[in-house]
This record gives sequence, C-alpha cells and structure tokens, in this order.
Amino acid sequence: MADPRGFLSTPREEWPRRPVEERVRDWNEVYVPGALLPIISRQANRCMDCGVPFCHDACPLGNLIPEWNDLVSLEDWRAASERLHATNNFPEFTGRLCPAPCEAGCVLAINQPAVTIKNVEAAIADRAWEEGFAPPCPPERLSGRTVAVVGSGPAGLAAAQQLTRAGHTVAVYERADRIGGLLRYGIPAFKMEKRHLNRRLEQMRAEGTKFRTSVTVGEDIGAAELRARYDAVVITTGATAWRELDVPGRELAGIHQAMQYLPLADRVCEGDLEVSPLSAAGRHVVIVGGGDTGADCLGTAVREGAASVTQLDIYPLPEAERNEFTQPWPTYPKIYRLTGAHEEAGALRTAPAADADARLFAASTLRFEGDPDGHVRALHLVEVDERRKPLPGTGRTLPADLVLLALGFSGPDREDGLIDQLGLALDPRGTITRDEDFTTNVPGVFAAGDAARGQSLIVWAIAEGRAVAAAVDRLLNGGASRLPAPIGPYDRPMTA
Repeated sequence: MADPRGFLSTPREEWPRRPVEERVRDWNEVYVPGALLPIISRQANRCMDCGVPFCHDACPLGNLIPEWNDLVSLEDWRAASERLHATNNFPEFTGRLCPAPCEAGCVLAINQPAVTIKNVEAAIADRAWEEGFAPPCPPERLSGRTVAVVGSGPAGLAAAQQLTRAGHTVAVYERADRIGGLLRYGIPAFKMEKRHLNRRLEQMRAEGTKFRTSVTVGEDIGAAELRARYDAVVITTGATAWRELDVPGRELAGIHQAMQYLPLADRVCEGDLEVSPLSAAGRHVVIVGGGDTGADCLGTAVREGAASVTQLDIYPLPEAERNEFTQPWPTYPKIYRLTGAHEEAGALRTAPAADADARLFAASTLRFEGDPDGHVRALHLVEVDERRKPLPGTGRTLPADLVLLALGFSGPDREDGLIDQLGLALDPRGTITRDEDFTTNVPGVFAAGDAARGQSLIVWAIAEGRAVAAAVDRLLNGGASRLPAPIGPYDRPMTA
C-alpha cells in the first residue's frame, strides 16, 4: 500500500473520452490516446490493500488486483505486468470490454467511488506491449498430445494459449475468415480496436498455436472425424443462437438481428466492404433490447449517420445509486450507466422522445407496421409495469426504417451439425452439459464458455477457457496439471 491515505485524498478520475463530435466521425476507440498514464498511478494509490479484498471474489479470474495496484503506484510496470498476466491471458481485452464486477466488489465502493480497477488493468496491459513485457512464451518441450479447440472467442483463445504453453499441440478451428469470434465480428472497433486482438494472435502463433479459419466443424469437416484426429476436443463456439421477437409484422423487410448487423460494420472497418449493406445511414433506427449489444448497435448506427436512433429497454429506468436492500455490496448492481454510445446519442439528440440519452425504458414492442412493398416503417410500443404488463393509454408509435433485435442469446447454434454429430447432451436452456471437469457426455470432448455456461461476460469466458485447459491438461497428463483453474463449471457471479 504505497499511500495509506490515497483513498481519502485522491478523487476517482477515469480515462477521459474524446469529444463526441470528433469520435463519431471515426471508428477509433472513444478514449483520448495517452491520457490514461498520467493519472493512473494516482488512481492505483486509492487501493486500500484490504485484508480481505472482495474484488478477488467479484472477478472470476481471481485477478491479484491489490498487488498490481501497489506496483503501478510505485511505477514498477514490469512486475505489475507479471502479476496481471499471472491470472489473465488477455487484460487488454478485459480492460476495455469487461463491465468490471471487480469495481462493484471493491471495499472502497461501500461508501465511496470504487478504485478505477478496469483503467489500471488497461494501462498495465498497454504498457506491457509498449515495453516488451509480454513476449511469446513457447513451451520448453512438446508433450506429443494434440487438442482441437472449436471456436476462437475469448474462451477458446484462452484455452488454446494455456494448452499450447503446457506443451500440447493445439489447433483452433474458426468458421469465419478471421480469428476472434465476437471480438472480431461483433464488438465494434470504437470499443476495442482490432490491433489489440491481432497483436495477441501473433503472440499465440509465435508460441505454436495453429489457426484454421473458414472451417465449419460439422460441415467442412465432420465432428467425428475431428474427434478421431485429436486426443481431446474443446467446444467453445459461444452462445450464438439469438432470441427472437414474436410479434405481428416480424416478417417485414428491414428487421434484423443485431448479430446480422454488427459484423457487417466490422467488415467495413476491416476493409472487406466499402459500405455495409445494412447501413443505418439516413434511416430511422429502433433497437429492441437494452443490453450491451443494443448499445453497440447504437454507437454503430450513430457513426453510420442514422437519421434517428432509439433504444428500447423493457426494464424500468434504473436508479442512479446502488439500492443496498435489493442489490447490496459487493454484488454487481443494476444502476443507470452512461456508456460512450449513450453519451454520444444523448449529446446528438438522436432520439428526442427518449426518457434518457437514446433510451425508452419500460417499453415493450407490440407490433411492426410496413409499407405496401413489405418494408418496415413503424414500431408500435406500450409502456409496461414492473411485471411487464401493459399500462393502458401508454401506446405510441416510432418511425422505423431499420429495426435491430438485441434480445440476447439462448445457447450454441446447432445448424452446423457439430452438437448433433457428436451427440452432445444439452440442458433445458439449450447449452451443452458438462461435469465438474468440464467434460461432456462424450469422452475426450470438453465444453467451455458461453456454449456451456450461457450468455455471460468476457471475464467469465476467459476464466472458463483457463479452467477447461487445466481439465484437458489433467486428462492428457494422467491426472496432474500445473495449469490454474480459477473457476468450476457450476460457479456463478455473486448475487443478493
């Protein structure tokens, strides 16, 4: 604890964002480049080095947060990088994309603004790359055992890197033309520029991980054939089966799933397309769904030049502060948060009729209305109470040329045949079942990440990838492994 009074004398200061008018004209990250380092040592000083640091329990990776906070306050960036990478394969990802349950569990957050843990993490990760503190770590010798990882999202990449470093020969299979899963085609570049992903993939290649792109397991290669080729198979395909909205007019043209829309914008940034075929330019956009994916659609539509953008959230407007009775510390509270996308939409007044920024809260879609050509032109909605029952007299109509459904995901996609060809058992939610060792009902086949846990956070995906790697390593080594297993398959976030 470098400054015993830091949490008393230093106010919370976050990574500043670029001006709205500037950042909505490009796809670069919303933060001011280089503005984090001058403030981060002071912010790390606010850490109280608690005797029982609840930030550890709030983070499924078990990140050693007080340790690297102390090292950053002393500006020992090399040691801070070592402690950070000891528990997290990809801190540059989580430092930008994770909603930071660790900050909700910060002891300081009981009665003060929490330590800026997420910003400290991003600063350490970026400094590590700048200073060469994150070199490739190839194994000293190979085990002679082989593993196939199906899916290249954060869970798959974490599992692959851990197993490669343990000496196994690992191949990652990805059905898209580039590695990364939703990190590549789903997360907008303004939240995380793809250079961070590309840099980490080059590290993994240098360590020995093999990547097989444009290969759909179940179609291009049979699942049984893949199982026969490798000593173990890890399924990390994510929860990509999107939820539908069953209301009149759903069949109209111009109504799309968020994950049909967002990847096209990413492909424009990759240089594959000049303009997205689903571009929001000049269109009245309504986003149905109040979560992070909806916010990603919001920021994307604003950058594409939408005539208006409104986001519908079926939940009521959250409170500004934690409710200690219903959402006590150290659980992650549902409070009003202003993401970069919502800040932009509010400043630009993309939805003049919205309750706050671009959002309509407690709003439920009744039906869509189309023109004679069968294209959506309007969305009819109604306000609902806390039990989601319509409130009489609250109906309204929004113009809508483009509707994006961001209602979450129910489990892994089964269209490619992978699950059925292997005969994997599913639970009632549609996710892959596994035992306490992450093993499915098929010997030698493991499942991790959202495909088995269900839709979750990136930090849980990485933790699952690390844990399943330890389970696979135990199998291949006859019961022993030195790889860490931060969570079990049945662990869940802290709740009230």
